[in-house]
Amino acid sequence: MIAAAVAPVYAQKPVTHRLIAQDKGHVVILNEKGEVEWEVACGFNSHDLSVLPNGNFLIHLGPAKIVEMTKDKQVVWEWQSKPVAPYTGRIEIHGFQRLKNGLTMIAETGNKRIIEVDKDGKIVKEVPLTVEAPDSHRDTRRVRKLDNGNYLVAHEGMGCVREYDGKGKVVWEYKIDLNNQPATGGHDGHGTSVFNALRLKNGNTLIGGGNNNRVFEVNKAGKVVWSIERDELKRPDGRPIHLCWVTTVQVLPNGNVAFGNTHSGPENPQIIEVTRDKKVVWMLDDWKTFGNDLCASWFLDIKGKVIR
Repeated sequence: MIAAAVAPVYAQKPVTHRLIAQDKGHVVILNEKGEVEWEVACGFNSHDLSVLPNGNFLIHLGPAKIVEMTKDKQVVWEWQSKPVAPYTGRIEIHGFQRLKNGLTMIAETGNKRIIEVDKDGKIVKEVPLTVEAPDSHRDTRRVRKLDNGNYLVAHEGMGCVREYDGKGKVVWEYKIDLNNQPATGGHDGHGTSVFNALRLKNGNTLIGGGNNNRVFEVNKAGKVVWSIERDELKRPDGRPIHLCWVTTVQVLPNGNVAFGNTHSGPENPQIIEVTRDKKVVWMLDDWKTFGNDLCASWFLDIKGKVIR
């Protein structure tokens, strides 16, 4: 009797990532081995960044200042937001995006608007935001322009995600709730201060809940159809992972979800990648390069379309 051939078993390569992120006074490119490849000083705690098709970086160097910087650290474009009369208070930028047409979308707190700016610094479009409880630090967090031309806005202070059309009309809204938990204060507390929202291919919205301490997907009717809860994940060695302020969210081509776990302390990873069945496949635990305020990150090694 001839034995059946047995297919060889190959060890699965561990997941690694090369990424750019900001914290601890600098913007850093960290390679797969955890080595710093590139860095530039940034004393401001940034809430957004991106890598442009030309290889330059769009980064946040002050509360109301963003710049386009080359790999040799030359600033080739910049924008500084200022209050627009009759408003005279503080302005902050927490979300920005280089659009396919070359314009840069910028969300301004205080001014309560989204603007699109050209390469010469001219505002070519302005979209008003509805902010019932104005707060120059918390009007918005991440904002993204959608493929349909609308804007998806995380309103941190009001605890809601809204989709606006090009004229500023609210066409969809999801209000964050306390998820059957008591409200508690502090960066490690629990609340409804949402940070990030992404529109998925299926039309649902994936939300990085900020101090709601979770990542969750809601459908158009506002029903939660998938979530990762505050103490649901475990490290591969079985140790628990505690989520605090969930920040940057990225959806990878293979369906995995990576998200920032900010203010979680050194006993927890700063960034986590999970499969849709909630298996942790990669973590960033780098308390030398980064600290407890890592909010903005971008994977550099992913081939294919990443939703971010």
